[in-house]
Amino acid sequence: MPQNEQTLSAAGEFRIGGKVKDLRERNFYTLHDLAAKTGISKSVLAEIESDEIMPPVATLLKLARALNVGMAYFFKDEAPVEQISVTRAGERLSVKRRPHHREGEVDYIYESLEARMPGKHMEPLLVEFVPMETTEMVFTSHEGEEFLFLLDGKLEFRTNDRVEILSAGDALYFDSVLNHSFRSLTDAPARAVVVVWNKI
Repeated sequence: MPQNEQTLSAAGEFRIGGKVKDLRERNFYTLHDLAAKTGISKSVLAEIESDEIMPPVATLLKLARALNVGMAYFFKDEAPVEQISVTRAGERLSVKRRPHHREGEVDYIYESLEARMPGKHMEPLLVEFVPMETTEMVFTSHEGEEFLFLLDGKLEFRTNDRVEILSAGDALYFDSVLNHSFRSLTDAPARAVVVVWNKI
């Protein structure tokens, strides 16, 4: 990673929680309403809004869908939206997992590769999947489709009834409504470019 890359380890640096709360209130939703729309518990939503936890991609996608914005809204600054967006290597925003993450928090590292177009339908990400035991894997699902291209490492992809082992250069495309999870199968993280298409 470039040395000048903006690496953020806490949700508060993005003010994601404040943006979620502001959008919720603008839509006149209570926490109960937003929980019903997203399937995310009120306690986790409250922790997100207070910037106590950094939500994973699937949670951000559910929030974006319920609040009628693109996921990039949570990362964008106040720069004007353009029809063409170039993200330089040193401009990427990286979110790191904490050593002991809680329910609803990220269990991998991801970088937003484009954060200037809040209404886009595709979310390009650079993701590092950490090594873990099968029992530690956290499964998730959300509306949309995902494409993954593995840059390096060895990655295990699991659904409720299928296991695939991916090596560098392999690609994967799947309906993300399937309950799914990933883990690195070596001692080092597996790195992949992931593009999530969100059905808005």
